Amino acid sequence: MHTTHWHLRDADDLAREHGVDPALGLDDAQAALRAVRHGPNEIAGGTRRTPAALLLEQFKDFMILVLLAAAVVSGLIGELVDTLAIVVIVLLNALIGFVQAWRADRALAALQQLAAARATVLRGGQRVLLPASQLVPGDIVLLEAGNQVPADLRLIEIAQLRIDESALTGESVAVDKHVSTLREAGAALGDRLNMAFKGTTAAHGRGTGLVVATGMATELGKVAGLLDRAGETQTPLQQRLAAFGKRLALVVLAICALIFAIGVLRGEPPVLMALTALSLAVAAIPESLPAVVTVLLALGARRMVAQHALVRRLPSVETLGSVSTICSDKTGTLTLNRMHAERLVADGAAREEALRAAALCNDAVRGPDGAWQGDPTETALAALATEGGVDAAALARERPRVAELPFDSERKRMSTLHEGADAYVLYTKGAPESLLPRCTARWSAEGTLALDHEAAMRQAETLAAQGLRVLAFARRELCDADLCAGADIVERELALVGLVALIDPPRPEAEAAVRDCLAAGITPVMITGDHPATARAIAQRLGIVADAHASVLTGTMLAAMDDAELRARCAEVRVYARVDPAQKIRIVEALQSLGRFVAMTGDGVNDAPALKRADIGVAMGRGGTDVAREASSLVLLDDNFATIVAAVREGRRIYDNIRKFVRYAMTGNSGEIWTLFLAPLLGLPIPLLPIHILWVNLVTDGLPGLALAAEPAERGVMKRPPRPPGESLFADGLWQHVLFIGLLIGGLCLAVQAWALATGHAHWQTMVFTVLTFSQMAHVMAVRSERDPLWRQGLSSNLPLLGAVLLTFVLQLATIYVPVLQPIFKTEALDADELGICFGAAAVVYLAAEAEKRWRRHLRSRGEHGA
Repeated sequence: MHTTHWHLRDADDLAREHGVDPALGLDDAQAALRAVRHGPNEIAGGTRRTPAALLLEQFKDFMILVLLAAAVVSGLIGELVDTLAIVVIVLLNALIGFVQAWRADRALAALQQLAAARATVLRGGQRVLLPASQLVPGDIVLLEAGNQVPADLRLIEIAQLRIDESALTGESVAVDKHVSTLREAGAALGDRLNMAFKGTTAAHGRGTGLVVATGMATELGKVAGLLDRAGETQTPLQQRLAAFGKRLALVVLAICALIFAIGVLRGEPPVLMALTALSLAVAAIPESLPAVVTVLLALGARRMVAQHALVRRLPSVETLGSVSTICSDKTGTLTLNRMHAERLVADGAAREEALRAAALCNDAVRGPDGAWQGDPTETALAALATEGGVDAAALARERPRVAELPFDSERKRMSTLHEGADAYVLYTKGAPESLLPRCTARWSAEGTLALDHEAAMRQAETLAAQGLRVLAFARRELCDADLCAGADIVERELALVGLVALIDPPRPEAEAAVRDCLAAGITPVMITGDHPATARAIAQRLGIVADAHASVLTGTMLAAMDDAELRARCAEVRVYARVDPAQKIRIVEALQSLGRFVAMTGDGVNDAPALKRADIGVAMGRGGTDVAREASSLVLLDDNFATIVAAVREGRRIYDNIRKFVRYAMTGNSGEIWTLFLAPLLGLPIPLLPIHILWVNLVTDGLPGLALAAEPAERGVMKRPPRPPGESLFADGLWQHVLFIGLLIGGLCLAVQAWALATGHAHWQTMVFTVLTFSQMAHVMAVRSERDPLWRQGLSSNLPLLGAVLLTFVLQLATIYVPVLQPIFKTEALDADELGICFGAAAVVYLAAEAEKRWRRHLRSRGEHGA
């Protein structure tokens, strides 16, 4: 009994192998022995990391270790406030990382809780209600409508049993079950019609099944195993910052050591040079970068909640800006997960009769809110009749139902008998291939007409090829209400009334969202457990594929491919149908191997492993399962695919603003390093004291840097392609800007110092200190946009930044002119000419940055016209 192909085995044979009589069930002794052998019927939670271990992992990052070293350095030079600030930043980031890791571990915990709490089983011939965790292989389980299936069952007996498997397979319609043995070994889960799987729900009818798998051996358990192995992946931002921090720390420490050595060789006091070098190390390593990034992401996350997107992992906000492929589940994500009658094929009086048949041969009922309730197909038919002007309640009173033949998965038909004016009327609905052979004519108000069976079947097949679910309606007049003769006798010599084509329709906003994704250079891909024709039809309507002949890769086809072949097909295929959870992960990994950054959207248990394996998982908040939400990085609170587009826009804006902060902070730090490094080489005295360096670092990297978080999105942010996955944080001229403007700031500081010394101005050190601060304020205003000049943006478009810059100017002037602060900062009051020179030097930095942007706009324009 090690096979999982239970659908290929005869139910009686399986019962004998399990040593159980289906009429009696196991006895208590047998159940106890099997419980010891197989363990509880629970989803294993995997190896859970302790909170202490999770917290310790947060301090293994290289950048965090460098920041802790910087805190020690600050303490050694007596700057305890700076030490405290660095420690608080480190602890804040460690706490955020701890919470994120803890939430990730909850995905398995949520899956563990998904199983049915109770199950009705036969034990020793008696019906007993047991905790589902006590079920063992060989138990006989009794299912009724509304029950969750507590284990994987091979069905033995059924009565109109339909099971909602959408959470496990993605199939939007409840599946009709039977007990016959299947022959296809590779059948997908959705096609194993003699099985009921743990975690799904009985939607209609009742049934009896033999437990063939429990716990982690179930299909749901296999999903849990995939989820446990999916592992965690770093976001692009985390990768870039980790690499950036390592390189920066090494370069800064080397430069500081060189400055110390040159100063000592020149005869400067070793203690002063040591303090200067250590202060520069603290200033040059942007310890505020993690805090600024956290603030940027947190503000972005708060903005996204207002747009109905809940961020579960802060770095995921930025990752959306890198996404080049969105793999979307169909059911409930791109579609409404609600059947809709798309087309009624009937003319004239036949159309009216078809609407009456849809209303009468139907078990849907009106709910308290007026909406139709019941089977999704029947509620869609009832809505069609209502929209066609049929009053179902009045019609039911006029033609009351007197008998019925319920839907049967083998007959694939349902019939109801109603009182008519002169005779009883039998209305029958069912699959065209089942109903059309029983029709001998076509109904009309004037009488029956000849029926072209081949033409009717071609019409049904044409609709089915468009991804529609087709039902045929027929009628027959009877002289009495006796249906005891059986379906084969009664359901014959029918007159065809019409065909109804149904579909789970696309969400109204999904088509526009797909267009926006394509405009942003993002490729939408549909991955579903539904039928290929249905998947292709929905994809064509949404614009994911161009025509009805687009390739669709099925799970069966995918299973026959090796990884290399799958990779080649993934480069062109946009629709995948009838795939299982493990195959979803293969598709995501194949796309990632092509260099794509992949977002995976979904709502079911079947989506959870792929949600976790993708670069970013996006779960549905309303219709999604807890498992999908816990495995995801982003939850759409309105289940609106279009919300992803808003999230992508926000991700791109945030990454742009992070680049702006890095551009600003690193340019300022570069200016400080060049000033201190070149001064002794040019024969000038040390231009800045340690307190000056730390002050500049505090006021310039503080409020102005944080205020960049409020910068609006760049023009055309959604008209450019996604960033290449391997793109450096310093790409597109950023490192050249840092070098050029940093050298300019350093050159201006040293020029002012040389001029002041040459002309006998005793305040030269205060002037250098002021030029450095003012230049960075001018620079931050220029780098608010990487493309547009400040005059086009307007000063009022980022009021927090404008306020921060003005406050920094005031604080800098206070260190110069407030007497009580002068001894602390070793400054002296500047006269009007000296202050004017400082402002002039800052203006040069602003003009140079704007000139560089104009030059780059010119190059970009030439490149576009050349292309």
